[in-house]
Amino acid sequence: MDRQYKLGIIGFGGMAFGHFKCHRDYDTNVKVKGVFDLDEHRMDVARENGLVAYKSREELLSDMEIDIVLVATTNEVHKEICIDALRHGKHVICEKPVTMDSQELLEVMAVAEETGKVFTIDQNRRTNRDFVLMKRNVEAGMIGKPYVIESRVEGSRGMPSGWRTIKRLGGGMMLDWGVHLIDQLMYMVDEKVISIYCKMFNIDYTDVEDNFRLTFTFESGLVAHIEVSTNNYITHPRWYVLGQNGTLQIDDWDCNGEICRCIDKESKWDEEIFQTAAGPTKTMAPRRPESVEHIKLSRPDDVEDGLQVVYRQLTGAIEGGELTIKPEQALRVMKVMEASFESAQKDITVKTNI
Repeated sequence: MDRQYKLGIIGFGGMAFGHFKCHRDYDTNVKVKGVFDLDEHRMDVARENGLVAYKSREELLSDMEIDIVLVATTNEVHKEICIDALRHGKHVICEKPVTMDSQELLEVMAVAEETGKVFTIDQNRRTNRDFVLMKRNVEAGMIGKPYVIESRVEGSRGMPSGWRTIKRLGGGMMLDWGVHLIDQLMYMVDEKVISIYCKMFNIDYTDVEDNFRLTFTFESGLVAHIEVSTNNYITHPRWYVLGQNGTLQIDDWDCNGEICRCIDKESKWDEEIFQTAAGPTKTMAPRRPESVEHIKLSRPDDVEDGLQVVYRQLTGAIEGGELTIKPEQALRVMKVMEASFESAQKDITVKTNI
C-alpha cells in the first residue's frame, strides 16, 4: 500500500477547500489533518468538517505528523510562508501564482534546495481536457505546422470582491488567470520566448487590470496570443489555432469544436471575381467544399483532470520520482508575466530570452 501523507493547510479559503474536497472525495494517499486561517469563520468551517483548527501558523508547522503544507493564502505572503514551512521540514505545495515575482521564487527555490524538501506549485490546468485536446491534435500534425495559437478565457461578471481587486495582495487577471494560460503554452512548447507585447485594461477596477491582451513569440516564430477579460458579453472560442494545412477551434471547456484541414491546395483560381455582400473579391473567394475535410472534436474522456494529479506527482517526487510541475518552469512563467507588466506600463515590445 502507498504511504499515507498528512497535509496541513495555511489559508483555508475557497481554493483550499477545493483541495480538502479532493482528498475527501477521491482515493488519494493524502489526508488533510488541519488548517490555520486568520479568519475565524474559516476555522469554524474546518472544525465542522472534522479538521484540526490550529491556533497559529507556528502550531501547524510544529506538528510532527504534518508531512506536506499547502500554502493557499493571499499571494503577497506566499514566499514567507513557503520558506517557513520548508525550514520546519515540510514538503510544500503552493497555490498559484507561486510568488509575487521571480526574485521571491528564487529565494524559495534556494531554501528548498538547502533543506532537501520537495517544493511544487498547483499549476493544475495542464490536465484540463480542452488544453489536452488542443495539444494532442496540434502535436499529431492534424493542421500541419502551427504558427498562431490563440487562448482565451472570458467572463462578464467582473472580478470577485476581495484580494483579487487589490494590487498589493497580488490581485489582477494576469496573476489570477494569466499564470495558468501562460503555463499551459510554455509547458506545451519547448522553446525560448524571445519577445512580449501586452496591453492591460482597467475597465471597472482602478488598482488592478481586469482585462489584458498578451502576445509572445517563441524562437521558432510561433506566436501565442492570450486574452483574459471580465466583461465580455459575447465570448470568443477557448482555442483557435492556425496551422499551415488547417485550423483548429475549440469553443469551450466542454471541448465542443472542430478541425478544418486542407486536402487539396486549389492552385487553380477562377478568372471571375467573386461577388459578396461586401462587394467583389478574389483573394477571399470561398474554396470548393470538397477541398477540405471537417473533423469534429469531442471531450477526451481518457484524460484525468483534477487536483489529485498534482498531488500524485508531489508524493511521487517525495518517494524519489520526478517532479513534473517544477519550480524552474514556474520561474519562466513568472518572468513572462514580469515582462508583460513592463510591456504594458511602457507600451513597448520587450525583447526576452526566457
